[in-house]
Amino acid sequence: MTEPLTKEDLMAYLVSGCKPKENWRIGTEHEKFGFEVDTLRPIKYDQIRDILNGLAERFDWDKIVEENNVIGLKQGKQSISLEPGGQFELSGAPLETLHQTCAEVNSHLYQVKAVGEEMGIGFLGIGFQPKWALSDIPIMPKGRYEIMRNYMPKVGSLGLDMMFRTCTVQVNLDFSSEQDMIRKFRAGLALQPIATAIFANSPFKEGKPNGYLSLRSHIWTDTDNNRSGMLPFVFDDSFGFERYVDYALDVPMYFVYRNKKYIDCTGMSFRDFMVGKLPQAPGELPTLNDWENHLTTIFPEVRLKRYLEMRGADGGPWRRLCALPAFWVGLLYDEESLQSISDMTSDWTNEEREMLRRKVPVTGLKTPFRDGYVRDLAEEILQLSKNGLERRGYKEVSFLREVDAVISSGVTPAERLLNLYETKWQRSVDPVFQELLY
Repeated sequence: MTEPLTKEDLMAYLVSGCKPKENWRIGTEHEKFGFEVDTLRPIKYDQIRDILNGLAERFDWDKIVEENNVIGLKQGKQSISLEPGGQFELSGAPLETLHQTCAEVNSHLYQVKAVGEEMGIGFLGIGFQPKWALSDIPIMPKGRYEIMRNYMPKVGSLGLDMMFRTCTVQVNLDFSSEQDMIRKFRAGLALQPIATAIFANSPFKEGKPNGYLSLRSHIWTDTDNNRSGMLPFVFDDSFGFERYVDYALDVPMYFVYRNKKYIDCTGMSFRDFMVGKLPQAPGELPTLNDWENHLTTIFPEVRLKRYLEMRGADGGPWRRLCALPAFWVGLLYDEESLQSISDMTSDWTNEEREMLRRKVPVTGLKTPFRDGYVRDLAEEILQLSKNGLERRGYKEVSFLREVDAVISSGVTPAERLLNLYETKWQRSVDPVFQELLY
C-alpha cells in the first residue's frame, strides 16, 4: 500500500509547476459550437463522432474512448475534447511563442473545417449559443457530465446553461516561484473583467438580444458559487499555495473515477476522502490523479493548477483566439509590465473587483470605474501589454491588432453584433452563423 496523501503532498503537486523563466510556455484552450449548415441546428453526438473519426484518420490523431464512445483525440501535447453540449475544444500544447500558438489554432481550424465541410457542418466562434434552447442541445456520452448535470440545478440557476450553451477561450501561463504565482494570480484576477469586456461576444439567446454583452460571463455568477468567482482570499497577505489547497479541499466534490467508472460524490468533502471516509467509496483513498481531477472541477475567474488559467473571455473568431494569449503574455510574462499592473491594481478593493465582475458583462468597456471607465483602464493595460511583447523580442505585437481595434473604437465585439442585428440582419440572429463561422 502506498502512504495516504497528506496536505503537504497536495501542496507539492502545485509547487511542482514552478519553472525558470526560460521554460515558461503558453497554452491556449478554445471551444466552439458545431452546427448543421443547412438547419443551423446543433450537431448531435453521432455527427461529432464522425468528425472525430475523420480527424483521426486524416490527420493522425489518437482516439480517446469511454464506454465504446470516441469522446476525444490526442496528438503529442494537444488534445481535442467535448464539452457537455458537444462544444468542440482544442487544448493546445505548451508553446514558446505566440507565432506557434496562432499556427496551432490555424492548423486545428483548417483540419476541423476540412472534415466538417464535407458533412455539411460548420463551427461558430461565439460565447453563448445564439439561437437554440437548452432542450435543443444534445448531451454528450461522458460520465462526469451526467453527474454534473444532475447536481447543477441544486447549487445555482444557470449551471446547465454554462454546461450546454457557453464557449470560452482561455490562456494557461507558468510561474517561477510561489511569489511569482501570487503576483500573477492577483494581476490576473484584477484584470479578468477587463479581458471579459474586450472579448465580450455573447449578446444573443434563443434568437434575440439577451440584455448582456457577455452572457457567458454573467452565467458564472449563478452557476455554483462554492467553486467560482473572484477569490478575494488571493489578495490576503497570507495567500500562497497552502491557502489555495485549503480552498480547494473545501470545494465540494463532483466525482471519483474508479475502474473506468465515475462515482457520484457530489457535495462530498475531499477532506473526508483524504481519511477514507467518502460514503460512496468507503475505504478508498485519493491519489494525486484524484486531486488533479478535483482541481479541474473548480471554476474561478483565474484557476491555479501547475500553471495559472485565465478564464474570463468569450469564444470568438480565429483572430481573437490569437489575440487573447498575446494580451496576457505581454502583461504577465514581462517583469516591467507585471510590476506596473501590480502597482496599478494594488489599491483596488474587493468591492471594486466584485463590482467590475458583476457590471462588465452588462456594460462592457462603458462600465464606470473610479473617475473614468473600463475603456480607460483597457487603453492603459493594452499599452503595457504591447510594451511587454516588444521587450520579449519575438515580434508578437501584431497579434494585439484585434484588441487595439476594439479599445480604440470603444465598441466590443458583442456591440458590433447587436448593431448588425438591428440593421443589416433585420433583427434575425441567423446571419451570425455565417458572420462568425470559422
